[in-house]
Amino acid sequence: MSVVKDGRDEVILGSGHVYLTAYSGSLPPATDDVTIEVAANSVGRIQGGASLEYAPTEYQVVDDDNEIVKRFITKEDVTFKSGVLTWDLENLAKLGAGNYTDNDTTGVRTLTIGGAKALTSYLLRFVHDKDDGHKLRVTMAATAGSGFTLTFAKDKETVVDANFGAISQSNGVMVEIRETYPVDPA
Repeated sequence: MSVVKDGRDEVILGSGHVYLTAYSGSLPPATDDVTIEVAANSVGRIQGGASLEYAPTEYQVVDDDNEIVKRFITKEDVTFKSGVLTWDLENLAKLGAGNYTDNDTTGVRTLTIGGAKALTSYLLRFVHDKDDGHKLRVTMAATAGSGFTLTFAKDKETVVDANFGAISQSNGVMVEIRETYPVDPA
């Protein structure tokens, strides 16, 4: 097989879809894409795009001549942010330390916030559909500990800014970015 397209010339334009599901203790294989990327795991429609940020903390060893001898990474932070346009209380509970209940007999849904000491870990998946029909996927184990703001304005829709921090895997991996591309079957 040979690669049909060189990704170095590709321009990625557009947002994608965010999915949250239970975290099983490791990042899933590609064969699990069809079970992760389903409507039941969708956080909602996105507005304002999404961003992935990797920020290492560096330590430099400097000698008496003020020359850098060696550099180390002492800490790594990975955050994923996205604006969620369509949401419900059950999904909002996943964006912070909330408890969601739904009483089908009375028709009342309730989200209570506060009092939780531990954050729930989720498997977060962001999927961008490329122009050529292939996909770019960002996958990480994450918690949403930054809180959220709900603004109810008379002339603007309410968008919840979701902010997730990655959890390191046992091998140190914090995020996986996987891209599919066309190949020539010859």
